[in-house]
Formats: sequence, structure tokens, C-alpha cells
Amino acid sequence: MVCGRSTYFTSMRDDVADEMPDLIPLATRFDDRAALAAHVASLSDLTPPPEPSPIIGGRAAALSLLAAINPTRYSATRNHLDGAVTRLSAYIRHGVLTLDEVRNHALDTVATPKQAEKFIQELGWRDYWQRLYAASPDAIWVDVEPYKTGFFASDYADDLPADIAQGTTGVACIDAFITTLLETGYLHNHARMYIAAYVVHWRQIKWQAGARWFLQNLIDGDPASNNLSWQWIASTFANKPYFFNLENVASYVGPNINVSAADNFPLAHSYERLAELLFPNLPSKTAV
Repeated sequence: MVCGRSTYFTSMRDDVADEMPDLIPLATRFDDRAALAAHVASLSDLTPPPEPSPIIGGRAAALSLLAAINPTRYSATRNHLDGAVTRLSAYIRHGVLTLDEVRNHALDTVATPKQAEKFIQELGWRDYWQRLYAASPDAIWVDVEPYKTGFFASDYADDLPADIAQGTTGVACIDAFITTLLETGYLHNHARMYIAAYVVHWRQIKWQAGARWFLQNLIDGDPASNNLSWQWIASTFANKPYFFNLENVASYVGPNINVSAADNFPLAHSYERLAELLFPNLPSKTAV
């Protein structure tokens, strides 16, 4: 921690130190989370300053969530936005919990290992992506394979448009998901998939642009899991592109998301029609 100019510059030449501005000691102790949030807000040049994420950090919060996991219900409901997901990703991402610790606890909560199988498979995917990342850190930003959409990489835009970044696309469910991302720093995995598919396939933007944006906003943003998931959606790390329609969204998001056809028109088609619209260069039914 920076305790003051004299302490900080003890090892610097006097002529260099004299050219530096006075340093303000960094506050590290607060009465409560509200005081911490107020202090951070005071350092921001945003007006009004953003509200802090509802995600509480620290080992105690992590262990509380870990104690509440239900691997059986997770397997049955994980694709639903109100399903029994664990919300442990931020704690795993930042090393508060280890994959081994989470796996062992999951096994302790079930009668037979089979009941935790799907839950542990998802931990396994995370470990696999981490190993790929460790072996080749730069490779996760490069297309693993060509797009299988009927388009070349050069056909996709490099930059994320402002309406996507701000959640003002005019597609109601997509905007709702983006708002949640921006306000909380967290998003259910299925909503992440919907956004990624919309960015890459409806708007024809390179997955790298979306992946960078997610990493800037997700508290649990992990380069390996994030980027390779975007590549799976895009089809550069899968045998076909992932896409969805409004009927699919309506079956998973619950009553709080607007899924009217009028407010989500680009999504309101059959899979067959969407394949024709999104991937016109592919043979019929290839992407379905």
C-alpha cells in the first residue's frame, strides 16, 4: 500500500521524485460495504456513479453459496434463468474456491456420484479450457477453426456497436440480458449464449469483439471459459453455429423477460427460417 510520498520514494533518485505529484494514501479499511462503495464511487468520474454489484466477495460468502448447492436440481434446471445454478463462478475465477473443493463438496451432498455427474462435467469443461489456455495463452484469441456459417472471418465486423454495448438494440430480451450484465457484472450462462449468438450471427460481428466486451463487464470473466465459449457459439470451436429462436427463449427465461414477437421480431421465426436468414450460403438444414 502507498503510505505517503516519503515512504514510496525512498529508493528513487531525488530528482525523479521531485517531478512526481504528491501521492494520496489509499484507504483500505471501511466500516461496511456501503462505505466501501461510497469511497469507490467518489473516485469515479461517472455521473451518477454506478451502483456496486450485488455479488459479495470473500471466502465467507463463497462458502455460504457452496453449502447451498444442489447438484441434482442443478442438472434438471440449469438451463432456466431461475434454475438451481450455483453462482460460484466469480469465486472460482478469483481463486476463492478451487475446482477440487467444489467437486468434493458436490459429491458429499449426493447419495450416488451419478447424481452429481452433470455438475462435475461442467467443472471438467472449465478445467479443460484452463489447460488449453495455459498451454497456449495467445491462441484463445485466434479462431481455432474456420467459421462454419457459410461466411469467412473477413465478413464479420471487428468492433462492437454502441447499441449492443449499451443494451439498446431494440430486441427486448437481448436488451434485458445486457442490462443485467451491465448492472450486476453477472449473467446466467444461457443468457450469455443468447447474447453471443445474437452478436455473431444476427449482427455478424467477430466473436473476439463480444468476448472482449464480456471480459470488461463480467466479475467472473475468465479468458479461457469466456473466449472458448464464444468460439463454440461462433462455430470456430464447434462443428456448427449455435443459434436460437424466440420460442426457445420463452421456454427458459420465465415471466420477467419480455418475449412478445412484436418486441423481439428478429428472433420470432422458426429454426428453419432463421437458418435461411442467418446462413444463406449453407446448404438447407446444415445449421439447424
